[in-house]
Amino acid sequence: MDRDSVLALFDHQIRQGRSGEPATERSGFARRAVRAEGSDGSWATIIWSDLDESTVDLALAEQIARFAPLGRAFEWKLYTHDRPADLGQRLVAAGFHPEPEEALLVADTAELPTEVVLPKGVRLLRVTDAEGVRLVVRAHEAAFGTDHASLGRRLVTQLAEEPEAMAAVVAMAGDVPICAGRVEFHRGTQFASLWGGGTAPAWRGQGVYRALVAYRTRLAAERGYRYLQVDARPDSQPILSRLGFVRLGTTVPYIYENVLDAPK
Repeated sequence: MDRDSVLALFDHQIRQGRSGEPATERSGFARRAVRAEGSDGSWATIIWSDLDESTVDLALAEQIARFAPLGRAFEWKLYTHDRPADLGQRLVAAGFHPEPEEALLVADTAELPTEVVLPKGVRLLRVTDAEGVRLVVRAHEAAFGTDHASLGRRLVTQLAEEPEAMAAVVAMAGDVPICAGRVEFHRGTQFASLWGGGTAPAWRGQGVYRALVAYRTRLAAERGYRYLQVDARPDSQPILSRLGFVRLGTTVPYIYENVLDAPK
């Protein structure tokens, strides 16, 4: 894989373009993804920016003024090759705080395994309704130990409004959800992306995560997507690297939560 050319394609198609996806908008020197969550439409991520010393402060103030008054936190996705070089420091100074760093991984779907091999007693359940989403939330909360109710609301909205843009799956051990993940299909691009995949502690190391990757890879390949992209945590990066994913850089989510301090 030519890492530089694939990274440039990722920036162009996913971060700058997101062709055919109505939940993105461009503002000045930044592009953001916005989805409704509940009734206030307050979920947002800054997915790309083209900044320098003369534009960075204005862009930061503009995004805060746009989203903070909605009353919920929002995110700025910073990548290692973003400019200016001190953008992370400027985000912190503006009131953002960094989440743990993740590896930006990409693989060619044609070079990834697609055979689903599961431990005895485990089956995969495709998510098609609110009950399936409830199982996804339970699996994520068991795996990560954090509240995933907001993810559940987003998935219900996606299933209702854009069912062809996403596929989610849950690994079930009997009636217990032990792992869940989704693949998002970015229309008009060569990329699909993998999200979730955390496994309940008692089931780790038994191939459940690898099975979910293979299942979602097959779905992406069947739809003609050339590349799969993942923002990988340290625990999943080694598994994905062994499967054939290549590290193109890192990304850090910066979260703005000072909603009461937003400009009036």
